[in-house]
Amino acid sequence: MRTELRTVNSLATVRNLGILAHVDAGKTTVTERVLYLTGAIHRRGEVHEGTTVTDFDSQERDRGITIFAAAVSCDWQGHRINLIDTPGHVDFADEVERSLRVLDGAVAVFDAVAGVEPQSESVWRQADRHRVPRIAFVNKLDRAGAELDAAVASIRERLHTDPLVVQLPIGREEGFLGVVDLVRLRALTWPESGEGMAETEVPAELLAEAGRRRRALEEAVAELHPLALEEYCAQGTVGEATLRQALRELTHSGAGVVVLCGSAYKNRGIEPLLDAAVAYLPSPSDVPPVQGTHQGQPQQRTADPAQPLAALAFKSVATATGRLSYLRLYAGTLRKGDTVLDATTGRTERIGRILRVQADRHHELEQAQAGDIVAVIGLKAARTGTTLCAPTAPVLLEPPTSATPVVSVAVEAARSTDTERLAEALARLVDEDPSLAVRTDPETGQTVLSGMGELHLEVAVEKIRRDRGLAVTVGRPQVAHRETVERGVSGLVLRHVKQDGGSGQFAHVVIDTEPLGEPGTEGFEFRSTVTGGRVPQEFVRAVEAGCRDALADGPLGGHPVTGLRVTLTDGATHPKDSSDLAFRTAGRLALREALRKGVTTLLEPVVEVTVTTPEDTVGGVLGDLAARRARVSGSTTRGSTTVVTATVPLAELFGYATRLRSRTQGRGTFTARPTGYVPAPR
Repeated sequence: MRTELRTVNSLATVRNLGILAHVDAGKTTVTERVLYLTGAIHRRGEVHEGTTVTDFDSQERDRGITIFAAAVSCDWQGHRINLIDTPGHVDFADEVERSLRVLDGAVAVFDAVAGVEPQSESVWRQADRHRVPRIAFVNKLDRAGAELDAAVASIRERLHTDPLVVQLPIGREEGFLGVVDLVRLRALTWPESGEGMAETEVPAELLAEAGRRRRALEEAVAELHPLALEEYCAQGTVGEATLRQALRELTHSGAGVVVLCGSAYKNRGIEPLLDAAVAYLPSPSDVPPVQGTHQGQPQQRTADPAQPLAALAFKSVATATGRLSYLRLYAGTLRKGDTVLDATTGRTERIGRILRVQADRHHELEQAQAGDIVAVIGLKAARTGTTLCAPTAPVLLEPPTSATPVVSVAVEAARSTDTERLAEALARLVDEDPSLAVRTDPETGQTVLSGMGELHLEVAVEKIRRDRGLAVTVGRPQVAHRETVERGVSGLVLRHVKQDGGSGQFAHVVIDTEPLGEPGTEGFEFRSTVTGGRVPQEFVRAVEAGCRDALADGPLGGHPVTGLRVTLTDGATHPKDSSDLAFRTAGRLALREALRKGVTTLLEPVVEVTVTTPEDTVGGVLGDLAARRARVSGSTTRGSTTVVTATVPLAELFGYATRLRSRTQGRGTFTARPTGYVPAPR
């Protein structure tokens, strides 16, 4: 590795961006073209050849999909762009979640033929939750059936946002040559090789259409932006400078989404996309200060290299040379050899090396500063979600959330002598990917690996086989059930009395239980209607904690309980023997008794499946879905293919990919995304 002494970039010239999309919309190809165009690489890689920079893992190249979020950096027009190419498959949505936690902006990529697809919608909602500003890139305009207007309509209808289209395609499908920039009213075209963009006057045959679309853009912006509206009313038009300012501010606020188009595979439309990312998406100095806490008190850090250090570890990877921890620096400056505080554990860590990451390659840095995304080597205890800060100015940042695993398989080493090595490999897997979980089944003694889907677990097990050279036996997948209350109880009394020498335990509670909503509603709600101080507030909190303890295993099969409301209606205390422990125990025992006396229902996870199949095989596909207890919710025809949407129990989807290929002679595809839980058949 070489040492790079980097000059300090102005925060205004830094962009921390993610590439988001449904699987196969072209995210990785867009990233590859960006790296090629900016000079970060000198040969264009292709997904189908397994030669892309960001899909460097052997499984990604074998499967032709992105599995692990990969960070890369490049420079464009004096700006440093830190890019994270995220997975598009639903099983790896947690990789997207962790990436969005540290990004300032994103480029959402859509297929010009399919428009908004199920996982496009899911990652868009994830970005909404993190309030990440986005621009949209409608890709694959060179494909048969590509239609920009249809894709834009699907963005408006399915994502409930206002698309602001700033380009007009020149040519259709195979004849797609370039775009008209509606902001500057200039034509941008590319030769067949895709090398070199030419800027010319708008072709005469497109002048009228370009003028009409520019007018529509001005009107759409004026409806959303006060300054643009004022200029539009006064002059009957919106000037280029005002239009650019309005588009930038609308992007930052999330009130509108700038839409561009092109064909990444043909290398057309990437330069304007980079220009738009720099012009419209925020820099670290444009986003609000990061919020944190210290000893329960709110803290904030502004994006300033002179501030005390505040950084978040959002990804951890074990390598041959040690643990590689990916950091987003929100404030301060980090130097090689610094001692920093792990605010999560209270321990100090020493920074061994700081690396500028280029997927699986790295360049060494002497320092990193606020706004940077880098990797460090040398952290011993820090994990994903750890806050690193200056020891003299502690702050704890909110870590990325991890979804609850929904699918489990039993795993064991094929040779008994490898049992310990398997345990170490599983521990490392969970360390790298918090959406995985490992436990030992108390009844069978088997080691159970849980994850977000069948493919997620396949990838995890294959990683153990390839990286550690272990032969592993895998059982049939099992889904994670839940239990819920169908009919609760009222006035359940529990009196907890324990006396075994010394201070005793006394707690008297009366509770009601009821469903939180319709069967399948998730969550837990606790409230107290006790009056007159019969149960002090600190004991009320202890009762709630005890009830939460009881939710871990329900009466039907020991599954977690959800969709429940508990009300503490009365109680009593003892002047000496009442304590937090006594009331927590009483709360736990009371809720367990209430669940046994009420009526509970088993819930199973369901997913929304979107199947794309040729028209002549629709009958077989629908019949197979019906056999899997599917509820078909819609069917649309696109040319010679039919898209079927259905809700299917997750347990019925195991092995579906193979069955679908068989039913459709290999021409059918499907995607799935979790939608929650529903009552299982009795």
